[in-house]
Amino acid sequence: MPARSGSTPLPWLKPGLFVGALAPLTVMVFEAIQGTMGANPVAEVENVLGLSALVLLVASLACTPARRLLGWTWPARVRRLLGLFAFFYVSLHFLTYLLVDQSLDAGRIVDDIVKRPFITVGFAALVLLTPLAFTSTTASIRRLGFRRWQLLHQLAYVAGILAVIHFIWRVKIDVSQPLVYAGILSALLLVRVAFWFRRASV
Repeated sequence: MPARSGSTPLPWLKPGLFVGALAPLTVMVFEAIQGTMGANPVAEVENVLGLSALVLLVASLACTPARRLLGWTWPARVRRLLGLFAFFYVSLHFLTYLLVDQSLDAGRIVDDIVKRPFITVGFAALVLLTPLAFTSTTASIRRLGFRRWQLLHQLAYVAGILAVIHFIWRVKIDVSQPLVYAGILSALLLVRVAFWFRRASV
């Protein structure tokens, strides 16, 4: 009996994901070495890291809806990796702001947060993603119990919403790109809610 579409082994899947996920960082490093990052390289680095984190986070959130709607099994095999790469990029994004942009100057950072609340929203997204990254192992599922672990990891959607708000408030004028991610995230949430109602009504 032939395997259902999406259920066949894909040995290239995780290596391909590693290459794709690290591509933005690799390109950015080469541009920095060549000095082609533009007039404000720090802002460019922050933008690339932040956008990469958002793309990977949304991709990780799309895995379960894709499995349920399309019957594919491979998204479940990369969901954790996508989430960890999202956390990796958002951590680099924050560290670039903290160490390079603000030089660990507490006064400047507090002043920046007061004047630009999008930083607070972005930091809240990082805070929510941190326990998810550190409980992404099979051992954590056993320790917490699947139900509690699953409830904890629903915070990824809250982090996604905060990340989109952070993006919208960051760009201020042309919000077309962040609104695309807001639309995708809304669609994914609607799919999850629809499946929840369907399961609850059975």
